[in-house]
Amino acid sequence: MATMHTPQIVETNHPGHWKKSVKTGLKYIPLLILIFFFTFPLVFMIVSSFKRDNLQIFADLRSMRAFLPVGELTLDNYRAVFINSNFPRYLMNSIGLTIVTILLAMLVNSMAAYALSRLKWRGQKLALSVIIATLIIPGQAVIMPMLLLVASLPAISFEGGVIALTQGWLDTYYVQVIPFVTSAFSIFLFYQFFQDIPKELDEAALVDGANRFQIYYRIIVPMSGPVFASVAILTFISSWNAFLWPIMTVQSDNLRPVMVGLLFFFQRDVQWAEVMAYTTMITIPVLLFFFLFQSAFVKSVATSGLKG
Repeated sequence: MATMHTPQIVETNHPGHWKKSVKTGLKYIPLLILIFFFTFPLVFMIVSSFKRDNLQIFADLRSMRAFLPVGELTLDNYRAVFINSNFPRYLMNSIGLTIVTILLAMLVNSMAAYALSRLKWRGQKLALSVIIATLIIPGQAVIMPMLLLVASLPAISFEGGVIALTQGWLDTYYVQVIPFVTSAFSIFLFYQFFQDIPKELDEAALVDGANRFQIYYRIIVPMSGPVFASVAILTFISSWNAFLWPIMTVQSDNLRPVMVGLLFFFQRDVQWAEVMAYTTMITIPVLLFFFLFQSAFVKSVATSGLKG
C-alpha cells in the first residue's frame, strides 16, 4: 500500500526575512533618486525634440507634460536639422575622427604603459613620475603653445591627385586626432592594470623564445580587455565632445565635428525643438557606446587598484 506524504509548508513570513527586504529596499532609495535627477534632463531633451514649437515646449514646462510624449508630436524638427545644417557630414567627421583616435590611443598608450610596467630601463621611474605629474596641468594652459606648434609643422596635402608638402596642420583632419592620441591618464590606467598581471608569464614566454612585442600582443593584450574598454570609453567621450580645439583649428565646414556644427546650427535662429533634435542625435551614440562597454568599464575600475 502506497504511503501518502503530506507536503511540507515552508514558512516565508519570518520577521527576519521582511527586515532584510526592507533594509535592501532602503539601500536602493538613494540610487533611485540619483536616477531620477540624471534621467529627467535626458528624457526632457528627447521628448522636446518631438514637440511642435517653442510655445508647446514652454507651455508643457508647467507640468509633468514636459517629460511625457503628449500633445502634437512631429518629426519635422529632425528633418529641419538635415535641411538647415550639414549634419550628415558633421556626424561622419565625428565618427571617423573618434574611431581613429580610439584605435591610436589604445595602441600608443598601452605600449607606453607596457614599457613602463614590464620592462627595465634607465630613467623608467622618472619617466613615469613626469607622466603622472602632467595630470595636474589643465589642457587650457597648453592650448596656445599647441596651436603655435601645429601651425608650423609640415603637412602632406592631396590636391588634384598631386601630393604636396605644405606648412601647418590647421584646417585638417589630423590636427583633430594626433595631438590627442597620447593621454597621461590612459597611460597610468594601463600601467596600473599591467602591474597586476604576474610577471612570471613574461619570463615563461621569454624562455619559450617569444620577444617583447609578442608578449605584448599575445599575452598582455588578451588579458587586458577591461582596461582597453575603459580607455576606449574615455577617449570616445573626449573626442566626441571636442569643441574648443576644433573651433580654433578648423575653418572649413566640411571638416567640422558635430559639436562645432551645433554652434553654427544654433546661430541660424532655429526653434528649441530643432536644437533638442540635434542634441538627441549626437547624444544617442554616446549612450550606445557606453552601454556596449559598461561591464568591462566597471570591472576595470573595480580591479585597477587591487594588487596581488
